[in-house]
Amino acid sequence: MKAADDSHPSDAAAAFRESMRHELNGGLSKIEHCLRQLDDAGVWWRPVPEMNSIANLLLHLSGNLRQWIVCTVGGECDHRNRQAEFDDRSQRPKAELLATLKTTVADVDRVLASLSAQRLIERVKPQGYDTHVAGAITHSVTHFCGHVQEIIHMTREQMRERYQFKLVL
Repeated sequence: MKAADDSHPSDAAAAFRESMRHELNGGLSKIEHCLRQLDDAGVWWRPVPEMNSIANLLLHLSGNLRQWIVCTVGGECDHRNRQAEFDDRSQRPKAELLATLKTTVADVDRVLASLSAQRLIERVKPQGYDTHVAGAITHSVTHFCGHVQEIIHMTREQMRERYQFKLVL
């Protein structure tokens, strides 16, 4: 076994990439589990009018991951309209919303898989925040995980005793 100070930077980069990819895919699995229990109306339900629906959160997660990782880190053009994610009241089907999020997570996964140790320490400015690539990724993935928990809570609030638990690691 290597001593901690004998690690190669690419080993650390690989571990970081693997961890971030695992968190995203685990979170996506939890979201899918919740959406299977809800109908389209349940995905657009709001606890109170001032709060977001699960649908709005799915749009927001897609927008955030795309802006912070696919665009800022991966180099694609950023066309995000953040406010539109929260203003949307379109009632589009949950399958469409989930497909958008799954495409975004797949795009993020592709970007993460390609990152070198050197790229992880390069400076970037997503939404004007000065950070490094690893910081932008960490910010976006932890933001994603926080909203996953919110989606679980909103699903449980609607389903009550009918909510089906599933351990997803």
